Amino acid sequence: MTAASPTTEPTHNFDFSGLRALFINCTLKNSPQRSHTEGLIDISRNIMETNGVTTESLRAIDYDIAYGVWPDMTEHGAETDDWPRLFEKVRAADILVLGSAIWLGEKTSVCTKVIERLYGNSSMLNEHGQYAYYGKVGGCLITGNEDGAKHCSMNILYSLQHLGYTIPPQADAAWVGEAGPGPSYLDEGSGGPENDFTNRNTTFMTWNLMHMGRMLRDAGGMPVHGNQRSHWDAGCRFDFENPDYR
Repeated sequence: MTAASPTTEPTHNFDFSGLRALFINCTLKNSPQRSHTEGLIDISRNIMETNGVTTESLRAIDYDIAYGVWPDMTEHGAETDDWPRLFEKVRAADILVLGSAIWLGEKTSVCTKVIERLYGNSSMLNEHGQYAYYGKVGGCLITGNEDGAKHCSMNILYSLQHLGYTIPPQADAAWVGEAGPGPSYLDEGSGGPENDFTNRNTTFMTWNLMHMGRMLRDAGGMPVHGNQRSHWDAGCRFDFENPDYR
């Protein structure tokens, strides 16, 4: 089966209409510089859009995102902060994919900042009294010409699930070139766009994100018993027994 284009008719009966996906590219390159991570993001976006998912991709570095772990850092000393308006896009998305390059074996500093700001909103509650990201799906895409793809994915996916995102099976994909200085993903002769391993994993990741997003959307999110912060604060203990009071 060949790769689909946005005009290709789906060859299945799944309905992903109504789902929204946000890709945050945590490259260190401002627009319009070429981003290799964006090249991998475009593959996933293409599959989603072919199947009726509304997508948006943005570069975090193009915005004035303040450092900190509060929802709006202008209330805590920052002169400006674009994060509150970016968070509205995060809140509207059923699927969040963080993309990052690898530097010194780690995700970018921009990716760390985005995760810190996601953390700052994680104590907010949804309409069911659960934490804000319950019922949403997370994944990640990594590019680089040095080792560290699995390490970066491990860190990002752990962070997202800790904040409340649901992580489906095989929710990451990556392209890593030869060790040492060499061509990056989109460079001529890199072999990146033709790499079957990367293309397969990116495709599987995308479908798993869509399937999980559809399942959660149709179910009305995560089941609401046993995980509602508002109920816990009101005194409900969901069968928890404190051994000190037995």
